[in-house]
Amino acid sequence: MTIETWELLSYVVTVVGLPLAIGVFIYEQHKERDNEEEEVYQLLSDNYQDFLKIALENPDLRLFSADETPGLSLEQRERMIIIFTMLVSLFERAYLLVYEDDMNARQSRRWHSWEDYMREWCRRADFRRELPELLRGEDPHFVAMIMTLSDEEAVYTQTPAQ
Repeated sequence: MTIETWELLSYVVTVVGLPLAIGVFIYEQHKERDNEEEEVYQLLSDNYQDFLKIALENPDLRLFSADETPGLSLEQRERMIIIFTMLVSLFERAYLLVYEDDMNARQSRRWHSWEDYMREWCRRADFRRELPELLRGEDPHFVAMIMTLSDEEAVYTQTPAQ
């Protein structure tokens, strides 16, 4: 091989190989980021499933009912507040880990599933009533977001069905 051949090969590596290597690196980084986001989403979903099991273990609180649970004893009310506290903590964690101002389609889809859970719980009058106290000390952006959802759902639940 001559010096000219080596120079030509070095130009080929520089012109083709280096951009290709950079492209592969960027692709792998993007893929790794997507995998990390998926893992976070899955862990949060698992935590929500665990929460639902706790709610299911307390049938006397009627947490799966759309209506407020009337006539709770002090012990039942305390259990309900603890469960609501756990739920708000999980929602805040989801907000901090999943929500972004500028989301792509996949991120937006993941976030909207959490927003749906939040809206579902905000339809309960007893959850909405406790929410200001439950949100003390939480992230201000999360507080603003869930209070907006709560206000929207309060209006939605008070509007008669047509």
